[in-house]
Order: sequence, then C-alpha cells, then structure tokens
Amino acid sequence: MKNARGTISEIKQQLQNDGLTHEDIEVMRQDKRAGVQKLLQQYDQKLEKERQLKDQFEQMKVYEYQLKSKGYYSVAGIDEVGRGPLAGPVVAASVILDPRDESLIGINDSKKLSELKRNQFYETILKCARAVGVGIVDSQTIDEINIYEASKKAMKLAIDDMEVNADYYLLDAMKLEGLQAPQQSLIKGDQKSVSIAAGSIVAKVTRDRLMVEAGKEFPSFEFDRNMGYGTANHLKALEQHGPTPYHRMSFNPVSLYKI
Repeated sequence: MKNARGTISEIKQQLQNDGLTHEDIEVMRQDKRAGVQKLLQQYDQKLEKERQLKDQFEQMKVYEYQLKSKGYYSVAGIDEVGRGPLAGPVVAASVILDPRDESLIGINDSKKLSELKRNQFYETILKCARAVGVGIVDSQTIDEINIYEASKKAMKLAIDDMEVNADYYLLDAMKLEGLQAPQQSLIKGDQKSVSIAAGSIVAKVTRDRLMVEAGKEFPSFEFDRNMGYGTANHLKALEQHGPTPYHRMSFNPVSLYKI
C-alpha cells in the first residue's frame, strides 16, 4: 500500500475541486493515513447525497416527461403560499420549465428548503424557466371572497402573468375553472413535480419579501420573522396595537379587533 501524493490539507483541496480521476481516488483509498481515510469517507457521503438528489430530481420530472410523450411541451406547475397566516396576501406562481435542464437538481417543496436554498433556487428559476408568472391577492380581497377563492384567484392571476401559454397545467391539490388547457391536481404536488416545486419556491420567496417590507412598516408585529403567522409575539402585538391594514379581518383572532 502507498500513500497518496500531498499533505492532508492538499488532498482535501483536491477532493473539493472534483477534478480527480477514478485512478486518483483508488490511490487515495490505499493511503494508510487516518486523515485521508476520513476525507474519503466525507467524499463518499457527498457523492451519495448528490446521487440521491439527482435520483429525486429525475423522479420529480416523471409527470413532465409523461406529458411531453403525449405532445404537451409547455407544462406549467402552479402552487400558492399564504393560506394560513393572519396577515398578508396569498401569493401564487406558475412556472414552465425545460425538463431537460439540470440546473435545479435538489429542488423540492419550498417548505423543505432553507431560506438560503430557496433564494438560490428562486434566482435559478428566473434565469432558466421558459416562463414565470406571479399572482398576488391582498388581505382585503381575502376577506371579501374567502381564502379558498382568493387562492384560486391568485393562481389564475399567475397564469395570466406568464408570457408563454401553457398547454397543460399541474396544480398542487387544487382544480381551477375556466382554463384553456387540460389540468391535473396532484396531492403534495410540490414534492412530486419539479414544475410545481418551482412554483412553490417563486411564490414563497415573493411572499416572504412582501412580508419583510410590511415588517418595516409595522416592526412591532415582526412580519419579517413570522411572515404573518400567529406567533406569540405577533398575537401580543395584535392585542397591544390592534390589526394593521395587512391583517385578515375575517380570520380569528383578528376578527375580535377593529382597525
């Protein structure tokens, strides 16, 4: 057995650069140094995680590929966020992707991603998507037509906002009336379809940024941290100051107060 060339630090750098051949790795595997073996263990774990993410990505493209095989080339994934909060809008996004694009490996339901990852994917989606549309329905409209109808309205607005017409729609646990193309509702669609996942990320990041701005206007409510959900600090501020124009007056306990 022989040691690989270089110090532990140099070998670590080589592994991080991903420029090694299979023969290089095999030489490292024969290295007796414990530090090298630990680095190889971490390297193998990294490769396994990357493999799992790629497999997951391929699985999340199954619906898009099936539809493409039937002649549907512009499949829009649609999702909404913000049904549950006490304040702020409900936001939907509609996204048409090229299913061959691998720049979104690792994408998932926006709730399963860190804020950093969501923002990174958001920027990538805006760059690589064939079309992106966003629909926003404010709290006053939510009070007028109820949150379920507001969610559907946001989705339709997102569809209308796209520059490309979809020939098929994949929706997360929702059906819309009046669409000009076929649709399919998928339970937990943001975990099953790469297009719906992209829609959920665009909607989530868009809404979070709106709530950050609302938080600057009403800092006591910490909208930049709770995104309008009924946290303890939010409820305390509601009791002390009453509702803001961003609050949904039809939601409890907001309905107990008057603006």
